[in-house]
Amino acid sequence: MKNLENIKTPCYICEEELLENNLQLLDYVQKRSGAKIILALKGFAMWSTFPLVREYLQGCTASGLHEAKLAYEKFGKEVHTYSPAYKDEDIDEIAQISDHVVFNSPSQLFKYSDRVKKINPGVSISLRINPEQSASPKDIYNPCGIYSRLGTTLANFDEEVLNHIDGLNFHALCEQGADELEEVLVAFEDKFSKYFKGLHYINFGGGHHITKKGYDVEKLIRIIKEFKAKYEVEVYLEPGEAVGWETGVLVSSVLDIVDNGMKIAILDTSAEAHMPDTLAMPYRADVRDSAEAGEKEFTYRFGGNTCLAGDIMGDYSFDKALKIGDKVIFEDQIHYTFVKNTTFNGIKLPSLMIKRKDNSLEIIKEFGYEDYKNRLS
Repeated sequence: MKNLENIKTPCYICEEELLENNLQLLDYVQKRSGAKIILALKGFAMWSTFPLVREYLQGCTASGLHEAKLAYEKFGKEVHTYSPAYKDEDIDEIAQISDHVVFNSPSQLFKYSDRVKKINPGVSISLRINPEQSASPKDIYNPCGIYSRLGTTLANFDEEVLNHIDGLNFHALCEQGADELEEVLVAFEDKFSKYFKGLHYINFGGGHHITKKGYDVEKLIRIIKEFKAKYEVEVYLEPGEAVGWETGVLVSSVLDIVDNGMKIAILDTSAEAHMPDTLAMPYRADVRDSAEAGEKEFTYRFGGNTCLAGDIMGDYSFDKALKIGDKVIFEDQIHYTFVKNTTFNGIKLPSLMIKRKDNSLEIIKEFGYEDYKNRLS
């Protein structure tokens, strides 16, 4: 990506062409399999791109009232809303703007389903299932792990819900492939297929790494087609990461370089505030033109510009020595990044930009003091 030297940092840049490439692949899956794919806002919520995204996807899945309102106001297609537990003060508005309301437990369903239907007679009701089968790489992202609060297990399934629901949902994957989906489906069908008769749809959830190189797209299509034919139901998928996967970067600048046993470059961004998964997962974000520590001549530890001692992105090496003012480009930072941003320590939120297909850079949003102040009191 050119023309980065003069941009103000920190800044996320989403590349329109790369985003559309992902959307075209997802649309290929839809057309070949007959499934409907909706966008999980928890993973990608850059609503300035929604005019493009809605050309390909069928709607959005939300994790509560505010995401549902964003989907309703800015996407304008199907709105699926799920929450581990709904608040009484939110449920009426959720019912008004949602096409599908998904409950996490029979108790929540029995509490609210009639009320939701009275407010919106056309709404579909679903129950989230925990198939108790997952190969998620980290416990923090494993929705089917031990003691998980997400979804209803077979032991807690109440057959009375069948009088209220139009579908079932499960979500068991995290950045995983069609083989892992196949394993989950075996467990899901074994436990719950006796309840499928009369249902209108099954939602396979998210975590499908469809746009990652090497993903077996044809196997996914085959799995969906066979499932639809076997049970005569509609199938939904709701990826978030697969939409934003490798569609853009976070650009930062070197503010200072200090030495405390090794060279430490202090950047105008933050792992804690702007790239939280690097600490929570943890994982090492790729940096353009870099290698592992020691592989190239000049090694630096990248640190954020907050007072948190552990605000560290990792150690990287370069062919050339870094200088104050140099740009550092963190790859693949559009999904699960700015949706998790905070103003911890008063640090400035990164600006949002789009690189259009004609290679022009458009500033979509800049943030400042008011954004920090207004979330406090």
